[in-house]
Amino acid sequence: MKDTNVKLEAKRYGCAVLAAVIFALNIKTFVRAGGLFPGGFSGLTLLIQNIFRVYLRMEVPYTPINILLNLFPVYIGLRFIGKKFTISSCCVIFLSSILTDIIPAQPITYDTLLISIFGGLINGLAVSLCLIGNTSSGGTDFIAIYFSEKSGRDIWNYILGVNACILIVAGLLFGWERALYSIIFQFTSTQAVQILHQRYKKHTLFIVTQNPDIVYKEISQLTHHSATQFEGTGCYTDEKTSLIYSVVSREEAKILVKKVKEADPMAFVNIIKTDYINGRFYHKTDY
Repeated sequence: MKDTNVKLEAKRYGCAVLAAVIFALNIKTFVRAGGLFPGGFSGLTLLIQNIFRVYLRMEVPYTPINILLNLFPVYIGLRFIGKKFTISSCCVIFLSSILTDIIPAQPITYDTLLISIFGGLINGLAVSLCLIGNTSSGGTDFIAIYFSEKSGRDIWNYILGVNACILIVAGLLFGWERALYSIIFQFTSTQAVQILHQRYKKHTLFIVTQNPDIVYKEISQLTHHSATQFEGTGCYTDEKTSLIYSVVSREEAKILVKKVKEADPMAFVNIIKTDYINGRFYHKTDY
């Protein structure tokens, strides 16, 4: 158990450090070159920096602004999500902020459309890397995870709506072209997260088997979910059989199919994508 915890924490902080480096490099190679405003508090930080630069003729470092903005989300993380998760997220916030100030600007291209698409993909990759390691980039990620845990639903598209408010301000102050390109950046990033992060995707399993007790044991031990058993008759063989019905997460479904086939090589498994469920559903948390 101790070795497992060490591996989990090593994975958590490994993902945190790698994601922080990717966030910083993305800002210095893509975001700044296109004058874009990425989603979340990093975009708000860049917006504040631009306001100081253009309207007050002052160069303000990225780090203090980003850290101050993240104080309240960090409180939400400590209060409602978990200390380990929040501390590792603070590592991402601090490291990415410092690296953004230290790393020199290295633009790869000045084509704003390319910057919007590829910068958004890289940003989505970094966010997903955080979530895979059970950490986050802070800011709106804390809020998204908190409400996702409460509701059991993906709310990343709602976060995209919140980010639109930041872009409206950016458009009014610095022109609508950069704001509109930033929407492409944020949309690309959000879709990348939804594709790469499958925690809240659900699948319905229909398992036809003659060993329902063994199959249910595998479901229960692996996922902590229950199941419903139906009795039936095979129309072709005219043999008595059982149908096990259960809803699990997408990542659990992949492992479970292998376990079921090991328990009953003759089992027939049908997996259906599930968009919505109403009722009690167990979510495994590692926060």
